[in-house]
Amino acid sequence: MEYKVNKQTLLERLKKYTSFETTSDPNSNLHPSNPKEFDLLKYLEKEMETLGFKDIYLSKYGYLYAHIDKNEDGHKTIGFISHVDTSPDASGKDVKIQIHENYDGKDVKLNEDVVMMQSDFPFLSLLKGRTLLTTDGKTLMGADDKAGIAEIMSVIEYILENNIKHGDIYVCFTPDEEIGEGTMFFELDKFPCDFAYTVDGSIENEIAYENFNAASCKVKVHGVNIHPGSAKDIMKNSILIAQEFNSMLDKDMIPAKTELREGFNHLNNIIGNVELTEMDYIIRNHDMKIFNKQKQDFIDIQNKLNEKYGSNTIELDIKDSYFNMYEIVKEHMEVVDIAKDAIKKVNIEPLSMPIRGGTDGATLTYKGLVCPNLGTGGFNFHGKYECITLEGMQIASEIVLNIIKSV
Repeated sequence: MEYKVNKQTLLERLKKYTSFETTSDPNSNLHPSNPKEFDLLKYLEKEMETLGFKDIYLSKYGYLYAHIDKNEDGHKTIGFISHVDTSPDASGKDVKIQIHENYDGKDVKLNEDVVMMQSDFPFLSLLKGRTLLTTDGKTLMGADDKAGIAEIMSVIEYILENNIKHGDIYVCFTPDEEIGEGTMFFELDKFPCDFAYTVDGSIENEIAYENFNAASCKVKVHGVNIHPGSAKDIMKNSILIAQEFNSMLDKDMIPAKTELREGFNHLNNIIGNVELTEMDYIIRNHDMKIFNKQKQDFIDIQNKLNEKYGSNTIELDIKDSYFNMYEIVKEHMEVVDIAKDAIKKVNIEPLSMPIRGGTDGATLTYKGLVCPNLGTGGFNFHGKYECITLEGMQIASEIVLNIIKSV
């Protein structure tokens, strides 16, 4: 079928947006976490002005809001959201997108030392014949979520240029989604929608409305240091106690052994010496009862080890991060059905998979704005193997356009 949004338009926008270094920083205590996020936000602000957006507002915390007035009565008020930051898991500086036209579905040489192997990423064979965009093997691409931004902007441009009938449309580009702070300063009164979608998923026919319940846990293990030559019955090596703590968690409940709706405890960082060892965990599960049990496991292990080594040996700080949006979305499935119908109109079947991660849409849903997640057409986010196809971006754009036209 012939798609409305031009591939070249999408490519130029993606290349421009990914030229901005916007890596979020979980340790900065700033909002946005990286001031460079403002560089892209200010560029988008000017682009919005040129296209004809109304009520453009860039907050001091890095949230860019804008509005397109309705041109016909009888439509729902709808919103679309994407984030400007990229993951701190890999560099987002000096991104160089490589274009592989009429891709052959086989291994892709990113540079002299890095090859993206089809055997490692079987989905590549399904992209044969498309225009594949990859990194140069040295950085991530930033399609997560600059592809979503490019798609939203290109759809709005098409609507305005072609006088497509629609209701009120709100757009917001947010900072710091990748470090769990994407909705921290989101102003719902500037986004008065009946419902919204984050455009921040993977494969283009995705409509996601289930995600993990999530928590973080910092474990501090306090030891006693003394010269090893006179340490008998005195030394408490916090590193060894930390190892013992980790060994008491379910060995099969880790990311490498779980899939779909199966949860995990993920040891994400560890640093220490004899005196003090700190471990950072993330706790994830789709099922709230199991999620709560996982958190209780940490507390139970803390109690056992404090009884064994002393009352102040293990210190825990468990914080909930976000919850499974399905618990609310299931009462508003018409929002999901609208997206599924929009996907079917481009002659593909909707794919609804549980998100093994989080989304700004989950937090917004719990704040009162039902907000499932749409795909962007990308794969392998957060690393040097990140890729996307222009055709996938076109289809994702067409789905957004179909949603706007149908509500």
